[in-house]
Amino acid sequence: MKNVFIIGSKGIPAKYGGFETFVNELTINRKSEDIKYYVSCLSETSNDRSNYEGVELFNIKVPKVGSATAVLYDLKSLSAALDIIESEKLKDSTIYILACRIGPFMKLFDQKIKKLGVKIFLNPDGHEWKRSKWNAAIRKYWKLSEKLMVRGSDLIICDSVNIEEYIKKEYSSYQPNTTFIPYGAYSLEETSSNLERLRSKYVAFCESHTIRENNYYLIVGRFVPENNYELIIKEFMKTNIKKDLIIVSNVEQNKFYEYLIKTTEFNQDNRIKFVGTVYDQELLVELRQKASGYIHGHEVGGTNPSLLEALATTDLNLLLDVNFNREVGSNAALYFSKDKDKLSKLLTALDTFSTEEKRNLGKLAKKRINEKYSWEKIINKYETVFHG
Repeated sequence: MKNVFIIGSKGIPAKYGGFETFVNELTINRKSEDIKYYVSCLSETSNDRSNYEGVELFNIKVPKVGSATAVLYDLKSLSAALDIIESEKLKDSTIYILACRIGPFMKLFDQKIKKLGVKIFLNPDGHEWKRSKWNAAIRKYWKLSEKLMVRGSDLIICDSVNIEEYIKKEYSSYQPNTTFIPYGAYSLEETSSNLERLRSKYVAFCESHTIRENNYYLIVGRFVPENNYELIIKEFMKTNIKKDLIIVSNVEQNKFYEYLIKTTEFNQDNRIKFVGTVYDQELLVELRQKASGYIHGHEVGGTNPSLLEALATTDLNLLLDVNFNREVGSNAALYFSKDKDKLSKLLTALDTFSTEEKRNLGKLAKKRINEKYSWEKIINKYETVFHG
C-alpha cells in the first residue's frame, strides 16, 4: 500500500480554489486501490482526524497570523504527517507538498524524513515571488524558499511545461528530478446535470445583479493586480459594445478595489459589474457557458484552473499573451497584449463575429480539454508517479 500525504491545500471537500479542487478530484476519484490518501485540512477549532469518501483527513488548527498563516499551516501539517507515519508505522510513504512556502524550515525535518524513509514530492505552483502584493522582503523569502524546497525534494511535479523548464534552468546545479502533470477540467457534458435547475439558478442570479443574459464578458479569478484587472477594465471601457463585463471575485475590504475606482472610474460605467464570489459550481458552469466570452488576464503562474474551466465551457476565450496562457490555450483561444488599445480593438472586432466563428473556436477549446486536460488522464498520471 502506498501512503500519500498531501499538504498545502486548505483541505477537502473543496469549496473554492485551484489546489482544493485538484486535491478533491485526485483523491475522491482515485482509480488505484493500492494508494491511500491523507489530506491536511485547515481548521479553526481542532486537530482531530476524520474520513471523507475513503480519504483520511487530519485537521490542523492554526492561529491567524497574517501572511505567515500559510507558512505555519504547512509546517504544522508536515509535522503532523510525519507523526502519523511514525506512530502508525506506515511504510512506503510520500509527502506531496503544494507550493514552496517552508523552504528555510525543511532542515528541521531532514533527520526524521530520512529515518522514516519518506519521499518528498513538490508542486512549485507559480512564481509566488513575482506577485505584486508582496513587499521586497517577502518576495526575497519566497524566492529563497523555492530554492531550498527544490533542492530538498525527491521529485518536482510541475503543472506547466513553462514552470518545469524554469525549474530545470534556474536550479540546474541541483539537477532537479522533474515531471509535468497539469491540472484537469471536466468537459461540459460531464458538468451538465439538471438543466431546468441550472436554468432557474442562472435566471435568478442574472436578475439579482441586473445582468443581461447571454450578453456579457466574464472574468473569474483572484482579485490581485497581476491578473490585470486595471488593464482589462480600462480597455473594456474604451469600447462602445453593448455587453456587460461581469467580474466574479472577492473584493470585500480590498484596497485594490478602491485603487481601481480611482484609476478607471469604472463605477461610472454601468456595464462593469462586480458580483462577488460564486461558490456554486453549477452556477459557475452556467455563467461560463452563457458568456459572450471569457477574458483571462493572469500573467503569473502555471496552468490556471479558471482558464481550463473556461476552455471547457466558453466558446470565445480572450487570453493575455504570455507563455503560460499560450501553453494551455494554443490555437483554441484569441490573444491580446498589454499594449494600449489591443484588447479594446479586439473586443470591438469580436462584436461582429458570427455565431459559427465562435462555435468553431469553442469546439477547438473543448477538444483541447478532452485531449490534454481531462481529470481521468491527470489522475492516471499522478497514480503512475505515486506508484514509482
